[in-house]
Amino acid sequence: MIIRKLFKFENAHIVRDCSTSRCKYSLHGHSYKVELLFESKYLDGGQMVYDFGLLKGLIKELVDSFDHSISLWNGDSKNYIKDMKKYSKRWVILPVSPSAEQLSRVIFVIVDRLMKQTKMINGEKGVRLNSVIIHETDTGYAQGFREDAYSKLMGEIKLEDIIFSKQIQDEWSDKKFWKKLLNGKIFRNKNEV
Repeated sequence: MIIRKLFKFENAHIVRDCSTSRCKYSLHGHSYKVELLFESKYLDGGQMVYDFGLLKGLIKELVDSFDHSISLWNGDSKNYIKDMKKYSKRWVILPVSPSAEQLSRVIFVIVDRLMKQTKMINGEKGVRLNSVIIHETDTGYAQGFREDAYSKLMGEIKLEDIIFSKQIQDEWSDKKFWKKLLNGKIFRNKNEV
């Protein structure tokens, strides 16, 4: 069975080397919709694949990290990155260009790691991220699956290469969350949300 949770955020980017001149030469923004699809062959104690309420915690905070921020590719011009960081307190540096396709992969890798490091306490079994859909516009979206997220052909995504600005980290309920995720710390679901 598959469940789907929708999140929204506003984000700006430049997608270098694409075909559309408006996108590759000009900073622009989108009202993104992000759908996280989870799957399991089992149901938990509440007869759910995974309680939607649990997705309002750290996973929501992670997705919200992209809200009202600028997504920067670490392969872009150093001067551009420096200027964006100078004039914005909310930015995320990515090891891949911030296209919808790559954002689906980035978010997949982050959420997948968090799910693997989460101790489930309500009988959840076999819950895993199926795919991530990034709606960049009302008419265009990218859907990334596990094989896409970890494909070296599309550019390797290492969590260690993703950098969230201090402002974003300061807004997390756990200021050391990213460090804990990178270091393999186990997160525990709450008994009740």
